[in-house]
Amino acid sequence: MTSPYSGCDFFGFFPLFFSRLVSFLTGNLSWQQMASDEVQCFVLLFLGLSLSILGSFLVLKQMTMLANALSHTILLGIIGSFLLFNGWFAVEHLESSFTSMKVLWTASLASGILTVLLTQFCTHVLHLQEDASIGLVFTTLFALGILLVTLYTKNLHLGTEAVMGNIDALHIDDLKAAIHLSGVTILVVGIFFRGFFVGAFDPGFAKSLGWPTQFLNYLLMVLTAASAVASFRAVGVLLFLSFLVGPTLISLRYVCSIRKLIGMSFFISVLCSFIAVALSRHLLTVFHMPLSTSGLLVALLSALYGIVILSSLIGKKRKRSCACPVNA
Repeated sequence: MTSPYSGCDFFGFFPLFFSRLVSFLTGNLSWQQMASDEVQCFVLLFLGLSLSILGSFLVLKQMTMLANALSHTILLGIIGSFLLFNGWFAVEHLESSFTSMKVLWTASLASGILTVLLTQFCTHVLHLQEDASIGLVFTTLFALGILLVTLYTKNLHLGTEAVMGNIDALHIDDLKAAIHLSGVTILVVGIFFRGFFVGAFDPGFAKSLGWPTQFLNYLLMVLTAASAVASFRAVGVLLFLSFLVGPTLISLRYVCSIRKLIGMSFFISVLCSFIAVALSRHLLTVFHMPLSTSGLLVALLSALYGIVILSSLIGKKRKRSCACPVNA
């Protein structure tokens, strides 16, 4: 079936998108009739919602390196969970089951919990520095994941998709998974919002108020691991970190409220996502150049952050990176 966006350039993409969006909202367009470009936009929108919330707290709690470790160690969880579900030696169908959502969601919990527990063990029991613990755990688990892939399958193509995802292969099931993830993230963070907020700046004070700070850290990491899995097909687990923290780092230079930080991060992620999808379509239509949409997305976020930094350096009124305390 030919996409309705075939032949669209950058400026023709948005009028068509919003006209079809109106048709969808009025019931004249079904879920099954959504084009690939629209599925991409909506998946990135809901992923952006989840990652804006999680990224804001991860940056404030200075836990982004642990999130980076999760984005790598998720590979071990994916391979390990498949082998457990299907039998250690039943690997002949690994290629077709690799993106099974059952396997991937199980992997997010397993690898997320394992990575955090091992990092905490190295830090508090072996008395290593936290950054050294993260580096040791993530390189070890990532290497073990690559080793299992090498041993048990010769035809699994992880290179490009692990780095940049395969956003053109997204379908309605991926959109439903992104919607469910954003719903769970909003629910969990909404329930424990005050604990996350206070713990981001003064864990000792949060603990004195009765908040289970260690449990909240584990919970945040499990949600981050689940987000990494949901982002696997869209942006890849290795580019996932840029989508997670990029909008937050940009927003931190302009806002000092946690709610405004989340809101602005979400706006930036949605804006860059839609531009990336439209730009990818434009390059394919005009220049016959099929570029990675997720790669364009990360490049846009990086370019925007560079512009923000540059403007703060050369502007007469330099923008400060939230020197005032972030408030609720």
